Amino acid sequence: MDPMTFSIIRHRLFRIVDEAVITLKHVSGSAITNEGHDLMVSLYRADGSLLMGGVGFLHHLTSAAEACKSIIRRFEGRIREGDVFLLNDPYTAALHTSDIYLVAPIHHDGELVAWSACFVHVYDIGAMNPGGFSPQSPDIFTEGFSSPGIKIVDQGELVHDVLDTMLNMVRSPEMVTLDLRSMIACNNVARERMQALIAKYGPETVDAAGSELIRQSEDLFRARLKELPDGEWQSRQYLDVDGETAVVRLTMTKTDDRLVFDFTGSSPQSRYAINCTKWASLGGLFAPLFPLLCYDITWNEGVIEPVEMIAPEGSIVNCTRPAPVSVATVAAIQSVNNAACATIGKMLAASEKYRSQATAVWHANHFAIFKFGRNQKGGQSIGILTETFAGAGGARSFGDGVEIGGEIPNPISRMANVETVEANFPVRYLFRKRMIDSGGPGEWRGGTGGELAIVPHKAPDGGIHYVISGKGARHPMSDGLAGGYPGAPNRYLWIRHGEEPAEDDAVDERLSGRAEPVSWGVYPLMGKDALYVRWNGGGGYGDPLVRGPERVAADVVEGLVSRTAAEEIYGVALTEAGAVDEAATDRLRRARIAGRLGGEQMS
Repeated sequence: MDPMTFSIIRHRLFRIVDEAVITLKHVSGSAITNEGHDLMVSLYRADGSLLMGGVGFLHHLTSAAEACKSIIRRFEGRIREGDVFLLNDPYTAALHTSDIYLVAPIHHDGELVAWSACFVHVYDIGAMNPGGFSPQSPDIFTEGFSSPGIKIVDQGELVHDVLDTMLNMVRSPEMVTLDLRSMIACNNVARERMQALIAKYGPETVDAAGSELIRQSEDLFRARLKELPDGEWQSRQYLDVDGETAVVRLTMTKTDDRLVFDFTGSSPQSRYAINCTKWASLGGLFAPLFPLLCYDITWNEGVIEPVEMIAPEGSIVNCTRPAPVSVATVAAIQSVNNAACATIGKMLAASEKYRSQATAVWHANHFAIFKFGRNQKGGQSIGILTETFAGAGGARSFGDGVEIGGEIPNPISRMANVETVEANFPVRYLFRKRMIDSGGPGEWRGGTGGELAIVPHKAPDGGIHYVISGKGARHPMSDGLAGGYPGAPNRYLWIRHGEEPAEDDAVDERLSGRAEPVSWGVYPLMGKDALYVRWNGGGGYGDPLVRGPERVAADVVEGLVSRTAAEEIYGVALTEAGAVDEAATDRLRRARIAGRLGGEQMS
């Protein structure tokens, strides 16, 4: 194939994915989709292998490939032009039941030539707890509607009995219908654009371009791996649920042009819904790998080929049915993300050529808080606090992390506007701001996370309820790199208005009452009570004691670092006016270094 034709087809494939994403966002009425960007759209070859990975949550690129392959096996001989299939069973391919895949075959002259696939986190799935994250579920059977594959559009016609059966099991059928229709529209756009491309260049030419694209990606990735040092790097991630701690252990081994991710030693599967399946773990490790190692390589099957995963069956990262998994995306899967990000960062830091691309762990602990109840208009509302998608950038080997800077596994994540939340729920924000001292200290500081507080407002029932789940607030998870410290952990407080606060309850002057820590379950937000949430900052890079004192002073002025942290962690003394006291700073840092060595203070 001539290079010009190949280049045109490659860029057209990128554009097809972009147009489908735009369609999905425009049709969806859910803030988690059109503002939080909890979505994914990709293209797959006729055999279900990944052709062109799209943006959004990258965990789904490989899982949707398995969804396509599962549909091919399940519906052999019954896949027709204009069909759309629904799959959301975590033990087949999905991450959890709330993340519904719609996969659609693409035909040319009656022959199956490709697939498109997309997902969104649907408004509700009928689990024990509203919104999909169901911390009270003891098994998969109580986590809502689940299908290993069903036809929802038959040759262009919506299968109403299938749709009606599903909608009969969810709390907000109107919004779930809109979620599904947005995905159908997304697949329709992808199919039409692909068919136009094939009609112009021919199926053989487009397929040859796809094969060449995959070959190029594999060759480029293997060449990059060969340039990186051989070795073995490890990481651990901890999850806390109701005082019980689980661990995800990863050993990443790089040999020549191969990477092996071995999760041997991870905790046995949990009775709580923090587990994930093997397909979810595979997607979880690729989510940071794609942007960190293949930022300039097309994400497709060629990138997947040089990678192997070992995940012991029955563990928290490869649970067996019917273990509950509804919280997986913000629990075990994100722990896999973080562990992979940490080991990849260590490998890059060990390379002279690629050290400048090393990064500490970014936003490592989503908070999964779903609000539900009657809103100020008298209707029912269910939705997540999308600030969890705002994230925090990890520090790099050459610079600070980005404040509230997103996350590695979703390059387009963001949070909804305050006005969006207040328009749909009977709540009012007291504040939403950057969180001081949340970024991991280091020569290069991790980006800060944030904090917020909400109270009921014009609630017909006096307030609402919320579901909280995730990995808890006990352990720091945004690991630092090369001596950098981790970012501060999450924190969740139920501020009980009118009750005498404890001495250490002071969080913000706008909050009054006793602060009760919460982290797992269903809680009320009623009357004049408040919910306070902070989310973790990114990990730091390098030793905090070698950070430029002027940078520390500037962080204090900006409200990113406290004076206490400047002195106790960075060893920087400031004058009353906020300037660096150079003599005092020199004494502090010498004392800190001597303390580390266990000797006397250096003269």
